[in-house]
Amino acid sequence: MKDSVIILAGGGPAPGINTVIGSITKTFISKGFRVLGLHGGYSGLFSENANFEELGFNVADRYFNRGGSYLQMSRFKPTDKDFEDNFNLSLFKDNNIRLLVTIGGDDTASTANRVAKFLESRNYPIKNIHVPKTIDNDLPLPDNAPTFGFNSAKDEGARIARTIYEDARTSGNWMLVAAMGRSAGHLALGIGAACHYPMIIIPEMFDKTRITVEKIIALAISSIIKRKILGIDYGAVMISEGVFHELDTDELVARGIKFSYDEHGHPELGKVSKAVLFNDIIEKELKDMGIKVKTRPVEIGYDVRCNDPVAYDLTYCSQLGMGVYSLYSAGATGCMVYVDAAGKVSPLYLKDLQDASGKIPPRKVDINGGLARSFYENIVQYITPEDYEAARKYFPEPEKYDFRRILGW
Repeated sequence: MKDSVIILAGGGPAPGINTVIGSITKTFISKGFRVLGLHGGYSGLFSENANFEELGFNVADRYFNRGGSYLQMSRFKPTDKDFEDNFNLSLFKDNNIRLLVTIGGDDTASTANRVAKFLESRNYPIKNIHVPKTIDNDLPLPDNAPTFGFNSAKDEGARIARTIYEDARTSGNWMLVAAMGRSAGHLALGIGAACHYPMIIIPEMFDKTRITVEKIIALAISSIIKRKILGIDYGAVMISEGVFHELDTDELVARGIKFSYDEHGHPELGKVSKAVLFNDIIEKELKDMGIKVKTRPVEIGYDVRCNDPVAYDLTYCSQLGMGVYSLYSAGATGCMVYVDAAGKVSPLYLKDLQDASGKIPPRKVDINGGLARSFYENIVQYITPEDYEAARKYFPEPEKYDFRRILGW
């Protein structure tokens, strides 16, 4: 029987997954391997009837440039008991599988390591190589290399955000936009910067102070009043959902904000409209202040995960897929595939990236340099000491809405 490779995709979708799957399939087929696609993420490895199929050139060629994932995804995370009682070892033995390729974020990568160690303990050595995927761009790749899918999600998000901003200008409203980003503000900053939003709120900007709902609201109002002073009666505020992860639970409860948690302990933010919640709070705050401003909430999230990948990700994901074979043929395992700006492929070993708890820490936005600092100093608009006199028309204590005082910058 031919040696086989099996591919699974875990977590949430990102543009370029099919490009990775298609490139791996085409490459390994050309080298004489069978390529199997496993549906259902890791849940397929812990079922007696794993849902998998052999992937051929025609499927790879038909889907490689499309959004979504040909392989159905799952956030299933196995327990120790699952490994002991439910692992489908026969799937690997019966199909002569030599390599497990996982596509996903940090949780998917950590589970891949557990699977490889388990198989080795059962005297079935198998290599595992992980392809880092997330539209959040928060995996710690060297030289600020993007995670695949980020640029495509940002491009689609910017298309939506441009339309939203034009609506604000046309109707004389303010739009409150919330963008995905579980623990870092890369996507919100990237979209907001591309569209010159007058206020972008991300968790990293609170590097010198604790994040609170009051501070987030004050930043939004600071931008609204600054534009009023300038004679501009419209605008948009971009907020990263990542700020939720830093907010105090008691404060959220006091504000009436509730959400459930997934099996990994992450707030299920997809079930909560952050834009609506913050819009309601800002609307009430402005009304109490006697300031007439129409605000409208907009959520950017699920609509940027399954769009077709842009040319950057089509090329990048093809390189990652071909890179899997390069690492496998060189004997690498327990690693993520990394492709630098020059196209060089190298392994990033998971054991070198993990913290003491075994998890891969997220890569944060560099708030003190590069894109962030430039935009906050030049494009983002907010109250400064020079605006205090004009701002007293709207509130008696303008210093409370001073951008730098709010953040302690």
